[in-house]
Amino acid sequence: MNSQYIFTSMLRISDLNSKPFSVQKLDKIKWKTGDYIIGKITDTGSDILKIELINGRMRSIMKEDLVLGALGERYATLEATGTWREVEDDGKMHFLTGAGLFGKCTSKSVYLPNLIEIQYMGHAMRGNKICTMDDYVQDIDFLKFQMPVVLLVGTSMSAGKTTSAKIIVNNLKRAGLKIVAGKLTGASRYSDILSLKDVGADYIFDFINMGLPSTIYPREKFRKKLVQLLSRISLVKSDVAVIELGASPLEPYNGDVAFEEIKKNVKCIVLCASDPYAVYGVMKSFDLKPDIVSGIATNTYAGAELIEKLCNVKALNLIDPKTTKELNEILFKKLNLEN
Repeated sequence: MNSQYIFTSMLRISDLNSKPFSVQKLDKIKWKTGDYIIGKITDTGSDILKIELINGRMRSIMKEDLVLGALGERYATLEATGTWREVEDDGKMHFLTGAGLFGKCTSKSVYLPNLIEIQYMGHAMRGNKICTMDDYVQDIDFLKFQMPVVLLVGTSMSAGKTTSAKIIVNNLKRAGLKIVAGKLTGASRYSDILSLKDVGADYIFDFINMGLPSTIYPREKFRKKLVQLLSRISLVKSDVAVIELGASPLEPYNGDVAFEEIKKNVKCIVLCASDPYAVYGVMKSFDLKPDIVSGIATNTYAGAELIEKLCNVKALNLIDPKTTKELNEILFKKLNLEN
């Protein structure tokens, strides 16, 4: 069914890949963040670019392919920015992420290949109703979030948060703990949270489960969705939550709102940094002192020593097996567990 379409991972909470829908072009005044739309690929961008399917696997594409994704916004510091709000009358837009986040690119790094370009073909419809991500998010009764949290934050995108999260999940799983893991803020990419399941997380979640293609969204509306998601996480009754805030808390992804909502439960903070001086900036901006600094900035002794000298915090390159013992000592102490 619907085999003429390629379904991106933005569709993973929906049933559009298995149940009929129609396609209708709509005036832009009717568009909203989270609308499911169909695009025809007009420019593949680069031979190396692939898109993320509904199951998380990557797929090559060709011109004229019809793809389903969702309208959204991205504001990546190192890659590209864009929004559906800037789409012009010609209906041309781009894959802002390989996961099917659609909007018009407004800027990109000179080191990034041209993005995949699509032509708007219409909205996915059932009857006279637009199919949206929100259609597949069920309200649940409020549950107070009380789970202990290991929180990963970054000084920027691509600072090492997901890599560090995988190491932490793996170590906690080896200790026999039941773990829920995921990502509260950022721009969609299913492979990030799937990789946490691969290393032992019993449950995974992200903001797609809130009905958001990215967390660039009005603050109070985002907060309400986040409270619903935290209630849903509470239902799985895990021993610990390993939670990543995508990008940096200073970027427009509502990372500060997410931190406010869970900070009472945070037992251990791992700050992943791309630069030693950025550690100091995030600490000052949020009055936050991490228990561990890791990421790209700790790849050499020089970076780690500078972090410890500047900020008086422990710097550990978590991908180095020599740091595993010290990492576990800190985690178990902060989580009040026996090592």
